[in-house]
Amino acid sequence: MDDYNYIIVTPCKNEEVSLPGLIDSIISNTIKPKLWVIVDDGSTDSTPLILNQLKEENDFVQIIKNQHSKRDLSFHYAEIVNDAINYSIKYCDDSSIPCDFIALIDADMVLHSDFFETIIGRLHSDPDLGVCSGSAAYYVGDKLVNESGRSQNPIGGLRVWRKKCFIESGGFPRSYSADSVSNVLAILAGWKIKKYDDIIGITVRPTTSTEGFWKGYKMRGVSDYYRDYHPIYVVMKAFKYFTKSPFYIGVAYLYGYVYGIIKVKEKIEIPEVRHYYRHKYKEFFD
Repeated sequence: MDDYNYIIVTPCKNEEVSLPGLIDSIISNTIKPKLWVIVDDGSTDSTPLILNQLKEENDFVQIIKNQHSKRDLSFHYAEIVNDAINYSIKYCDDSSIPCDFIALIDADMVLHSDFFETIIGRLHSDPDLGVCSGSAAYYVGDKLVNESGRSQNPIGGLRVWRKKCFIESGGFPRSYSADSVSNVLAILAGWKIKKYDDIIGITVRPTTSTEGFWKGYKMRGVSDYYRDYHPIYVVMKAFKYFTKSPFYIGVAYLYGYVYGIIKVKEKIEIPEVRHYYRHKYKEFFD
């Protein structure tokens, strides 16, 4: 389909277990990408071998190799994604490759064969929709659990931007929770955003559990401090976490927020974004 011109960016590090599933699901999609840029962020397992074979077999695949670095899902991750997307856009321009949509797909995802046909079809149906995502699901035993209880804003590693929206909203910002901040930037630039619960990406692990729930929810607390959430919002969010399993995630979240106050100190330098998050607590009272 000529109007389904999209590219994919995938950051990965030590993903030898999950990469084969993602690769199979991308290759078997009903509409293949014009370009797939994968960033190997210093993997020490067999990830480089898997990627080299993938590139040899598919001329639309490009691999960027970074030096070994500590896993960092905050600023470093944001910089990797932004650099990879900007590289992809320039590569397309230089090579006369059509690109109307930009997908960010994490390495631990497995997509349905019609994922891109469906989600880009939704973007075609609404010209004001700038960024959208599917919904992550994971297996608990034989049961597939959809993370539909989360916010209806687009999630990070299962999203597609309209290229025009990505450029007009300033790209993927260097920030904690850069995916969330990019949603806000799209809204502030006049675009609509949406997460579709009926478009599923199966992940090998629940969101925020890559390095354990404690570290994951601590990072959420740090992120909420950095983005300048009001303390009222933080308390309400912590209370919600205290009602969930595992029981300690609320403690981890509050610890992260206090850690931000004491250690991080700085906050995001985009005034409009800080204002947006600072007043988000009012949604609880609407």
